[in-house]
Amino acid sequence: MGLSTIFNVAGSGMNAQSQRMNTTASNIANAETASSSSDQTYRGRHPVFATVQASVLAGQGAMPNGDDAAAGVQVTGIVESQAPVQPRYEPNNPNADEEGYVYYPNVNVVEEMTNMISASRSFQVNVEVMNAAKQMVQRVLTLGQ
Repeated sequence: MGLSTIFNVAGSGMNAQSQRMNTTASNIANAETASSSSDQTYRGRHPVFATVQASVLAGQGAMPNGDDAAAGVQVTGIVESQAPVQPRYEPNNPNADEEGYVYYPNVNVVEEMTNMISASRSFQVNVEVMNAAKQMVQRVLTLGQ
């Protein structure tokens, strides 16, 4: 594995964690949106990650020697949470249905904040990996002086 592969792997991790932070931010922003029907209520979304060969990340296709040692990550899709929405009895709410219920998203703000912190730290670790690789490249270039 070359140093350029390290940049591809860390970059893929940064992209994946960035998408994770965006979906988490969307979940938090919609956590208290009320709806008059459970079908129209916002549902929490979560990214699905999958590993991918580093050579595929670099656009080279699969490696002919079958070396799977270096792998990155990519987001294969965004799925909606299957947890039930939260009906609340609020007959005075303008969004209440005929029975007086208002439906709120299945988003737990505490879990989402935990996801946000985890994604932020994972992103930060990938940045540190890229900085360490950059320093190694710079040291290699100074060996010939």
